[in-house]
Formats: sequence, C-alpha cells, structure tokens
Amino acid sequence: MRPTTAILSLFLLATTSCTHGSNRQETPASPASTDLAERSRALARRVIIADGHVDVPYRLHEKLGPDGQPTEDVSQRTAEGDFDYPRAMEGGFDVAFMSIYVPAELQTKPGASKALADSLIDMMEKLARTSPDKFAMAHSVEQARRNTQEGKVSFAMGIENGSAIEDSLENVAHFHQRGVRYITLTHSSDNQLSDASFNRGKRTWNGLSPFGKQVVAEMNRVGIMVDVSHLSDDAIRQAVELSQVPVIASHSSCRHFTPGFERNISDELIRALAAKGGVVMINFGSVFLTQAANDYERQVGEAVETFGKARGLTRGSPEIRTFLETYRREHPAPLARVEDVADHIDHVVKLVGIDHVGLGSDFDGVGPTLPIGLKDVSQYPNLFRVLLERGYSEADIEKIASGNVFRVWQRVESHAASH
Repeated sequence: MRPTTAILSLFLLATTSCTHGSNRQETPASPASTDLAERSRALARRVIIADGHVDVPYRLHEKLGPDGQPTEDVSQRTAEGDFDYPRAMEGGFDVAFMSIYVPAELQTKPGASKALADSLIDMMEKLARTSPDKFAMAHSVEQARRNTQEGKVSFAMGIENGSAIEDSLENVAHFHQRGVRYITLTHSSDNQLSDASFNRGKRTWNGLSPFGKQVVAEMNRVGIMVDVSHLSDDAIRQAVELSQVPVIASHSSCRHFTPGFERNISDELIRALAAKGGVVMINFGSVFLTQAANDYERQVGEAVETFGKARGLTRGSPEIRTFLETYRREHPAPLARVEDVADHIDHVVKLVGIDHVGLGSDFDGVGPTLPIGLKDVSQYPNLFRVLLERGYSEADIEKIASGNVFRVWQRVESHAASH
C-alpha cells in the first residue's frame, strides 16, 4: 500500500477501495523495564533486521521535483515518512526489501508497468551510489550480511505487482538481473498472472492464470522468491503447491484476528506455506492487526465512496483527499499497539513454529495507521522488548528479524544455481 493512498487503495478498490512515536507508559519505568529496553536496543544493534516490505521508492516517486529527482533525501533525517538513514541507525535496521510498486491502473497501458518498475530500480541504485557510506544494494544474502558488517543499510528489492512482467516471460530474468529478489504476483486487482484478494466477488482466473503458473516456474528457475501477499486464497494455494521452493508472504498478517479480511492470510494457508518452508512476514498497519482498526478503515472507505459518488469525483481528486483528511481528523482511528504485532507473531509461532514468521512492516505504505510503538524504523527495539517480555529467546528473535527470510532467500538462490 502507498503512503498517501492507503485508504483509497485498500477500501475504495476493495469495496468499490510519520511521525516518530513511542510507547505510552502509565507508570514510571522500573529498573527492570529500563534494563529490558536497553537489552532490546542492544539486541537490535547485534542482530540483522530485515524488513520484507518498505515503500520508500514510491514515496520518493510521488514527490519528484521539476528535474525529475526526489525532493526528499532519505540519507538525512526527514520530516515525513517512516524511513531515513538516521532513524534506521537508531533502530538497528539493516536490510530493507524496497517495494518496487506498480499501480494496478497501469495494467491497461502496454509497457507502462515495466517502465515504472525499471525507473524505481534506477532510483534506488542511484540513491545507493550517491550515499555509498550509508546505503548499498543487496542482490544476495551474502551481500546483505557484508553490507551490515560495513555499517550500511542494504536495499534488497521486491516488485509489488507482477504486472511489471507485462506479457513476456523473459522479463522475469530481466528483473532478476536488475536485482529483484521477490515478486508479489498481483496487487489490488486481478492482473495477467493472478487473482487479487481485494477483488472479492470477481475471480478472473480462479487462482493463477496459465501464464502466472509459467511465471512461478520461471521465478524458481532464475532465483526470485514468490510472494503471495495480495493474492486470493486460491491463488496462494496454487502458488505454494506449484513452487519447487518455499514462498513468502512479504507483508501479510493473520486473518485469525480480522475474520473476513482476505488480504490477511488464513490459518489453513499459513500451515500450507509453512509446510513448504515458507515465511509469513507480519504487516504493521493497524488495519491488518485488529478488528477495530479494520472496521474503522472500512467505514472511512464507505464515507469516501459516498462523498465521491455524490459529487461525481474520481479517486485521487483533491476534494476526496481533503475530505479524507478532515474525516480522519474528526474521527480519530483506533490504532493498534506494538503488542498487537507481537500477538500476530505469537499466533504464527503457535500454529507452525518459530521458523515461519518474519517482519514485513509496510513502512511508508500504510501512512497514519501504524501502531503505537512502531511508528518508524527507529522503533524495532520496542517490538523486541515485547517479545523478550513474552519469553522469546534472543535466538528466536534473530530468526524473526532476518534468519527465517534469509533461509528462504538462500534456498531459492541455491535451487536456481543447481538447475
């Protein structure tokens, strides 16, 4: 999801579709809690934190200057957004799977999806080149580990919306050569590869298309992880069955907590994904975490739809944006808390074990819906503190932070190298 269109993309498309935060404390911190907070910060500095979904590329793309270059410099502290280098250092953050997001509406314009994906990759490569002391590209687990040892934040890349492949199987290898290491097969609407979770009541393919099945095989062949976030249940089921290697859900939470919200992943599919060695990477957006937040966002979507239809407005118009801002201000959202993210991690662990859960924040993609205590990349230690309080070992947390997704990434690399 995108920073300025989270509610529109999520609910106007589904039904029709930062600031630095901290945990609130009701009582003064005790010496024990202070020690635990410091232990959490030290742990964040020691382990590699790899986040499966960070929307910096499209955040920068939405604010290009007259020269076509980003007007924000995330190598410095920024007033907006959830990611920049200083805050990443504060949070012990190491590896961002940067989302190469392709809007669904480009699918009707031949060539446009691939062109945008290539331009966003160009942007991230340029950012790494212009701040080589802070950022570096990571095309392998080995590179990511080396960059961390050198004190750099790694940019791994995942394409969000397989429409970037257009109708050419050769583009899978093209994007692998460009450094893409996962592809989310679809996004907010059905595309040429797969049905989407948001297209409820409409199923173009009843899962994956014939071409989508070829793409899964080609991703296995070249070494790109298959990402099943945003897919319909049938499409997820088929992708897991077809893939010869484990798959990931790069930014999905547990449907157990939000019944009826197909964008989250069901217990049945968590089990299927884990049985093949895959990883569910928990989304931090409040709408993914609690039923109250999910219901609120649905109400906002309905209000926006009613307002827009009554005035004949198109999605994304200034009037709708103003209405949305006013509505949110007058009707504050019931935000989740960092403990709710831990609840989703707990659920996956109890269901299938510690080896099948990771972090997929959706930073810069879910805007103001981030939970209290996890408002930006500086705050991963807050989550680690909650997990330590709940009895997770440091070795467990290291698996959640990066070990599990690195295992899948390496498995996919090894499979490609041996075939």
